[in-house]
Amino acid sequence: MNLDIMIQTYRQIFQRNPEIETRAPGRVNLIGEHTDYNDGFVLPVDIDRAIWIYASGRNDTLVRAHSLDYGQTTSFDTDRVERDDNAVWSNYIRGVIAEYRKRGDRIRGMDLLVSGNVPIGSGLSSSAALEVATAETCRVLSGLTIDPVALALLSQSAERQFVGVQCGIMDQFVSTLGRESAALFLDCRDLSYQWVPLPTEACIVICDSRKQRSLQTSEYNERRAECEGAVAVLNQALGNIRALRDVTLEQLEDNKHLMPEMRYRRARHVVTENQRVLSAVQALQDGDLPQFGRLMYDSHASLRDDYEVSCRELDILVEVAAPLPGTLGARMTGAGFGGCTVNLVACDAVEDFQAGVIEKYQAKTDLRPLVYVSRPANGVTHRRLQ
Repeated sequence: MNLDIMIQTYRQIFQRNPEIETRAPGRVNLIGEHTDYNDGFVLPVDIDRAIWIYASGRNDTLVRAHSLDYGQTTSFDTDRVERDDNAVWSNYIRGVIAEYRKRGDRIRGMDLLVSGNVPIGSGLSSSAALEVATAETCRVLSGLTIDPVALALLSQSAERQFVGVQCGIMDQFVSTLGRESAALFLDCRDLSYQWVPLPTEACIVICDSRKQRSLQTSEYNERRAECEGAVAVLNQALGNIRALRDVTLEQLEDNKHLMPEMRYRRARHVVTENQRVLSAVQALQDGDLPQFGRLMYDSHASLRDDYEVSCRELDILVEVAAPLPGTLGARMTGAGFGGCTVNLVACDAVEDFQAGVIEKYQAKTDLRPLVYVSRPANGVTHRRLQ
C-alpha cells in the first residue's frame, strides 16, 4: 500500500488533511475452522495485509466515505443509519456506527477514505478488518470509552445484525487483539485468550486459489444451522449440551444414530477440530512443527470430507504443496468454497515453495495463484497525523 498516495487522494476528495490513520489487519487461521460459532477453539494470526482508513472529524453528523478500491463515494447521517445496496462495502462501516448508536454513543460526522490490500473474497477477513478499523476510528474521533474485547464484539455484531452474516467472533477478535510474532489461541465461549509464539524458523505462506466466494451466497449459514440441529439432538439425549464444544467424540459416536448422516459428519468435524486446536497449541509450545503440520493436513481432510466446505481448487493447492521440500503442513483456511490455503513452510525453503506451487497449481487449473509470505502482525493501531 502506498500510504502517501492515500493522503494525497484524501486531500483531493475532501479538500482537507486527514487527522488520523487507522490500520486493521486481515487474518489467517492456522487451525480451528468453523469452530468459533460452535463455542470452540481457534488459532489465528494477523497478517501483514490490512485495511487502512484515513479520517477527520466533522462538526455535524454527516459521514462521507470514499473507497479507493471500488472508486465509489457514499454518505449518510450517523443519527439515521440505513443500508446502501449500491455501495455494499459501506454497510460494514454503517453497521459499526449503528452498533455504537445502540450503546447510546454519539458518533460525530467524519470524512473517511478507505483502502486495503487484503484480497476481497479470499477468506482472509477483509470485512472484519474494515469493521475493526471503523470501530477504532470512531473510538478515537468521537472520544469513546470501549475496551478491546468490547470493540471486537461490537464489530462482530455489526456483521451479524447489519450485514447479515452470522459470523463467529474469531475474525474481529484477532484483528483487534493480535500480536506480532505469535498466534492467538482463543476460547470462543468465554473469550479467554493467550498468545502462542511461533518458531522463527517457520514461515506462514498463504496461497490464494483465485476462486472467489461470497459468505452471504455460500452455504455458511446452512452449516451453522446443521450444527445447531446436532446440538438440539445431543442435548435431548445427554442434557447440558449448549454447543458442540460440550461434546466428546465418544458421546457423538454413541448417539450418531439419532441424527441424519450429514448432520453427524458436520458435528464430527467440529468435535475433532476442537481437539486438533488443543493439540496444535501443545505442539507449538513443544516446538514440534512436524506434529503441527500433521494436524493441519488432518484438518483439511475433515473440512473436505465431513464439513464439505472445500473445493477442487483448494484441494489441489494442498495436494501440490504437500510434497514440496520444506512444507510442514497445508490446509484450506477461512469459510471455504474458494479463497486460500495456509501453509507452514521452513523459511529457508519459501522461495522454492512459491515457485513450485505456482507452476503445479497453474498446470492443473489454468489459474495462477497469488502466493505471499507473512509473519504474525499486530492488531488494530492508529496514529494521529495532526
